[in-house]
Amino acid sequence: MKALYFILFAAVFISCQNQGKMEIEKAKLATVDSMKVEMEKQRVIDSMQAKIETQKEVIVVNQPAATTTTTTTTQKTGMSSTAKGALIGAGVGAATGAIISKKKVQGAIIGGVAGAGVGAGTGAIIDGSKKD
Repeated sequence: MKALYFILFAAVFISCQNQGKMEIEKAKLATVDSMKVEMEKQRVIDSMQAKIETQKEVIVVNQPAATTTTTTTTQKTGMSSTAKGALIGAGVGAATGAIISKKKVQGAIIGGVAGAGVGAGTGAIIDGSKKD
């Protein structure tokens, strides 16, 4: 009888461990998926920004004295890479923190703050490399 209880206890214990591992794997996959979505969004933003930067308007005015005046107008370039990195990092960090943590709100807040810091740091590195 004791052997039966021992086998039953072992079976329950092992099944609980497997369920915990499955939940961790689901959380990892959700994190990876959300990161892929954010990377795709960033790729679209970068391609749009490249198009905006290449579009410049050139106006040529002919004056009676045969003098030509050229005026170049540039458009706003948008947010810096530091700001974009902070926003994207905050979003991904909050989502990841909420998924992984047992206390969803607290995990989202901590993840958002950590993600914003990492994203801002990465964006600052990108800004620095663009200036060179």
